[in-house]
Amino acid sequence: MLNIWNDKSTKVRKGEELGVGNLKSYLNHFFEIDGDINIAQFPSGYSNLTYLLQIGKSEYVLRRPPIGANIKSGHDMKREFDILSALKPSYTKVPKPILYCEDNTVLGCPFYLMERVEGVILRAKMPEGMIPSTAEMQGISNSFVDTFVDLHQLNVKDIGLDNFGKPEGYMQRQIEGWTKRYYKSKTDEIPKIEAAAKWLGQNTPKEPKNYSLIHNDFKYDNLILDPQDWTKVNAVLDWEMATIGNPLMDLGTTLGYWVNPNDPDFMKALNLTPTNLRGNLSREEVVHQYSLKSGQEVTNIIFYYVYGLFKIAVIIQQIFYRYKKGFTQDPRFAKLIDGVTLLGEISQMAIAKKRLDGLF
Repeated sequence: MLNIWNDKSTKVRKGEELGVGNLKSYLNHFFEIDGDINIAQFPSGYSNLTYLLQIGKSEYVLRRPPIGANIKSGHDMKREFDILSALKPSYTKVPKPILYCEDNTVLGCPFYLMERVEGVILRAKMPEGMIPSTAEMQGISNSFVDTFVDLHQLNVKDIGLDNFGKPEGYMQRQIEGWTKRYYKSKTDEIPKIEAAAKWLGQNTPKEPKNYSLIHNDFKYDNLILDPQDWTKVNAVLDWEMATIGNPLMDLGTTLGYWVNPNDPDFMKALNLTPTNLRGNLSREEVVHQYSLKSGQEVTNIIFYYVYGLFKIAVIIQQIFYRYKKGFTQDPRFAKLIDGVTLLGEISQMAIAKKRLDGLF
């Protein structure tokens, strides 16, 4: 068994500090705070900002939108809080939500507090001593698919989330929406990613009859693994984009992040999640296992994969756009445009070769 490594919080990044005085005054209505509130920031992640709050002997996680983001079109803290509140009574693999604040006078934006779930999060960059063995990674990879299938098989009516999305027309809205977001945040000429957007619009499959709760960002660094058994998933994080829709769109997004252990090094340069470690399933194996475990036939998988690649490219483009505009000085964002270009290259190879693996 490897040494236990918990997801470490660090010093808050410049420009992303929280107003401690206002926050303490607000939280005094809910907690007995005798001393200071100690605040640290979780350094990973590219979207919503996540902080560790130590209040006495208790620890909580605070989530708020990124600096300079358009909160009306995304990063909806209330939505994420409501999903957690609905899920927690019947789905154990989510943190317990504590409180939601919509008063902008506290931090300048809505935010919410949830419990901190202890455990291990696999990141793209990990200390060498933390990297799982091939056998461990194989177990984690299979558990990843199991958790994904379990999520899609939740009865949204029983949970009370059946009216949480508009599944009819979901696929078309997604393609149109992500295409508009790309052009709204465009900074460079990248013909192959624009060609992917056009291809998706021309090749959208028919709407499915069955819908489910979909996470929309299901990847390793949104899972907390049990510190005693890394093949067990304790919690699923980051529900900001969750909705009711076609589960194969969710699968496509996951595949978009998935770089195989035997993919060429320039694909591995994306380095978004640790799927390239030995022992991981390949993209085609993920689809095969998902189909077997869910009992659902997976058709038109190239469409869903290209959708995932394009969607991730747009998310990266939006972050790069905010960086170029000066809304964040996070140095990780300076080279993100290279990722958009690479995702365009991969999408065109998948379309041309009509397969998920062995693209280059």
